[in-house]
Amino acid sequence: MDVTVEVVGEGSEEYSLAADATYDDLIRAAGYHPQEASALVDGSPVPGDRVVDAERVRVLRLIKGGATDAGETDPDA
Repeated sequence: MDVTVEVVGEGSEEYSLAADATYDDLIRAAGYHPQEASALVDGSPVPGDRVVDAERVRVLRLIKGGATDAGETDPDA
């Protein structure tokens, strides 16, 4: 099955998956761990253990690195 995956804020790519692939498998194929991203179909999250049944899926990263707030103070200083 071919599925178009849009990683929110990062672009889209197409993946070819086995017929019994789950949404967790799809998240891994996109380069993420299922604990750091969720699959969305028609705007709603789907269980990771559900077999992929959509041609278009959005992946929302739940964990993303970034800079700390410049106004924070170091408690050890």
